[in-house]
This record gives sequence, C-alpha cells and structure tokens, in this order.
Amino acid sequence: MKIEGARVLVAGATGVLGRAVAAGLHERGARVVAAGRDAARLAEVAGALGTSGRHLDVVDVDSCGDAVRGAVEELGGLDLLVVATGAAGFGRATELDEAVAEELFAVNTLGPMALVRAAAPYLAEARDGEGTAAVLSAVLADLPTAGMADYSAAKAALATWLQVLRREERRSFRVLDVRPPHLDTGLETRALAGSAPRLPASMPHEQVISAILDAVGGDATEIVMDGKEMVLR
Repeated sequence: MKIEGARVLVAGATGVLGRAVAAGLHERGARVVAAGRDAARLAEVAGALGTSGRHLDVVDVDSCGDAVRGAVEELGGLDLLVVATGAAGFGRATELDEAVAEELFAVNTLGPMALVRAAAPYLAEARDGEGTAAVLSAVLADLPTAGMADYSAAKAALATWLQVLRREERRSFRVLDVRPPHLDTGLETRALAGSAPRLPASMPHEQVISAILDAVGGDATEIVMDGKEMVLR
C-alpha cells in the first residue's frame, strides 16, 4: 500500500513499539491517530503526530470499538490498523494463576481481535482497495517456550486467528502478522506475573520497526524469524 496520505490508527501507541511505528508512518507522510491507555504518554505522542489521541483499554471491547470509530471520524476513513498492544506473563503451565492466564489472553488475543473486528468494515473500503491490518503477535507463536506456556498460547491463538482471517478476508483487506523475537523494549520487566526465564539476546526494536514499515509499504503478509534473521514473506 502507499503510505503517504494513508489514514492510520496505531493501537498501543504509548508503548515503545507502537510509538516508534506511529512516528515512522508519520515521517513517511501518513496521517496517524494514536490510541493507548497511558494518558500522559498518549498526549505526548498525539501532539507529535498532530492528531487527537484516543484512549484505549484493550481488554474492553467497547473501548476498542470507540477508538476505531474515533479515528475514522477524525481521518475520514481508515486504510491501516496497526495493533501493537501486549503484555508478558511467566510461570509454569500448571502453576500460573488463573486470573493472570485470563488477562494474558484478554490483552494478547481477545483485545487485538476486537480491534480488527471493529476496523474491518472500514479497511474493506480503504483507499485504492489496499486496506491493511498489521498485528503484532510474537515468535512465541512458532516457538512456544518453557516458563511461558500461557503467554505462548495467547500469541499462538492470535497468530492462528490472523491466518484464518487472511483467508476469509482476502478480497477485502490484507492481514499482516508480525512475529518478532525478544526485543530490547523491556516488556519482560513489566510482566503480569513471574520472572522471565533465560532469554536470548534481545534484538534492537528499530529492526522490527524498519521491517514493519517495509512490509506495510509492500505486499507481505508475514514478518517472521528465519534463524536469527527477520524476513518478510
């Protein structure tokens, strides 16, 4: 799709990845609305983008719908939805607290699904027929990891849903599944529960941002790890 002039909503724009994606798209000429939960950071991000920030609580379906509709109202439509929300949680499969497991699925799976559902009718009417939903799942969808059973399962569920969505909506809009590895955003230090097991060296998040911008501007449907390399396909 053509990024210049594209009407974009970035959900999770108060996080490290979401903020960087929003800034990168803005620099390439897109009109970007930021959505996030932290009011102070949202105001800062929105100010830099020159648009109105939209409050978003990703575990609240109504909030997801309101954020999408607010962005559509401000932009006059929607060409690209970027979902960069997520939360980490660690613990053995048989020991993780049920409330934590539920929140991991709410934040990492159900929330992104609700955002895409709300955006789907608008993406189907996007400029030049190039509507795109770009959603960050994680490499855990391909490599479930001990000590992260529920976290892995939540990301895998999202990736599976996106795969089916791509087939079902292939004539309506493009679905881009971004499955990055462990990054230098510090997400593991803000986990809902537990401590991270030993993790591989983190990849600079700027590499993921570059890949996302290249993928959005092209026709890729996945960003995945091939060994230690991130590839578009």
